[in-house]
Amino acid sequence: MILSDHIHTFGQAMLRRYGERVHKIAIDASFTCPNRDGSKGIGGCTFCNNVSFSPNGRQPDPVSQQIESGRQVIRKRTGARRYIAYFQAYTNTYADIEVLRSQYEQALAQPDVIGLAVGTRPDCVPEAVLDLLVGYQQQGYEIWLELGLQSSFDDTLDRVNRGHGFAEYRDTLVAARQRGLPVCTHLIAGLPGEGISHCVTTLERVLELGVDGLKLHPLHVVKGTQLANEWRRGEYIPMELDDYIETAVEMIAMTPPEIIYHRVTGTASEKILLAPTWCSKKWLVLNKITDALAARRVH
Repeated sequence: MILSDHIHTFGQAMLRRYGERVHKIAIDASFTCPNRDGSKGIGGCTFCNNVSFSPNGRQPDPVSQQIESGRQVIRKRTGARRYIAYFQAYTNTYADIEVLRSQYEQALAQPDVIGLAVGTRPDCVPEAVLDLLVGYQQQGYEIWLELGLQSSFDDTLDRVNRGHGFAEYRDTLVAARQRGLPVCTHLIAGLPGEGISHCVTTLERVLELGVDGLKLHPLHVVKGTQLANEWRRGEYIPMELDDYIETAVEMIAMTPPEIIYHRVTGTASEKILLAPTWCSKKWLVLNKITDALAARRVH
């Protein structure tokens, strides 16, 4: 039994669409964030240390070199020979439009890169950026706008110093999908003050607006964050593994089958992970989710 027997995974969606494996290659294009540079705030979200998902740190190689490095790893691991450049670290629409164009097109210039996935905040996607991405889509590229919502509850977003509310997400989501641009929404389970009911309500609100893809992440505590300080003081208690499995399965079960799950868990390196320790064990989590879906007979 495998996860794609129960949910519409990104890997399977790309395999059906292109007839072969397609993998994302994570890119750090040296962008910053309005919640770090003083535009919206200082210090970023309380849980944010981008080293947790940016292996290149903050002195990244050129985009083409990052793609080559990722290409070599993926070819050895899976044999995939077509890729989507995933602009992942920080806010990848937060720059002058010509700077964005230059970075995106460095990736698209690679002959085996068939598209872009652009991770960003919902309050940093002006119409000019949407139009740029739609232009690539019209050229035949696979384009995804990945919006980090995390929660639909504004008090939660305030508590983690997110710097935007649900309204900004709604506006950007509607504007993107009106243009035919696919949107993948990121949601975090285990945020301070939230339980499974909050996660379910957030997903209900996201589904009501319409969405094309979803990513689920457990909140993990990593070094160098305000959340780490809160955890040390006992002000934040991370989710237990069984609670995350229950939450993820409940959310997956209520998701229409046509929506693509790009991810159902997130991990951090043991070098920077403080808690919960199970967040470093990707396959343990995936296998437990798969088993729970099978037991529930979710297809």
